[in-house]
This record gives sequence, structure tokens and C-alpha cells, in this order.
Amino acid sequence: MAALPPVELLVCIKCRREMDIPDGGIRPGEALHSELANRTMPEGVTLKAVECLSNCSSGCSVAVRGGAQRWTYVYGNLMEDRDADMVVEGIGKYAATADGLVPWRERPEHFRKNCIARIPPQEF
Repeated sequence: MAALPPVELLVCIKCRREMDIPDGGIRPGEALHSELANRTMPEGVTLKAVECLSNCSSGCSVAVRGGAQRWTYVYGNLMEDRDADMVVEGIGKYAATADGLVPWRERPEHFRKNCIARIPPQEF
């Protein structure tokens, strides 16, 4: 069996979850990225900070993509102080697929209810 392509977990570090953050303050998106950086990522997954996912009204957001044959997902309404382990679990399931399609009932409940976008693979 061929090795699966690498996966990128993109975390919006500009998210302020519609809060008033003082200059120099830690934004919720930065805190979520920091929490995820303190976790061990599943094999083949790289964590990356991104400037903005333009999903500001849906709280902290992440995107996951993994090559030309996998679907890409954007998930929102994440909380920096409670959701890092769940994100790692969900991304691990995604990384174990060739097409990015984790069976609905196997996804973390938060992913089932807070999928902002599902984007077809490049080789659709």
C-alpha cells in the first residue's frame, strides 16, 4: 500500500472570536494554535499557523487538507481552552483516509455540527 500524502492542519491565529483584544493581547486563535502545538500531531500531520481563514463570525477556525485526492474541510466554533484534543483526534482520522472522507459517525461530534465548508479534491 502506498503511503498517504501529508496533511496540513491550518489554524487561524487572527481569530478574536468577536472579542475586543487589547494590543499585544493573546487572541483566541493564537491560544488554540499554542494548545495544538503542545500536542503530538498524528503521523503525517503538520500544524501551520495562518493569518486568516475569513470565518470571523464562527469563532476559532481550522482547515485540514491533504493532497490532490483528499477533500478539504474548514471547521469553526472551536474553543482554545477545551477543543485541542478533539481536533487532534479528528485530524488523525482524516489523515488515515486516502480521500479525506471520514464516516460521519466516526467524526468527533463537534466536527459533525461545525463544518463550515467541505471543498472537493483537486482531482475530483
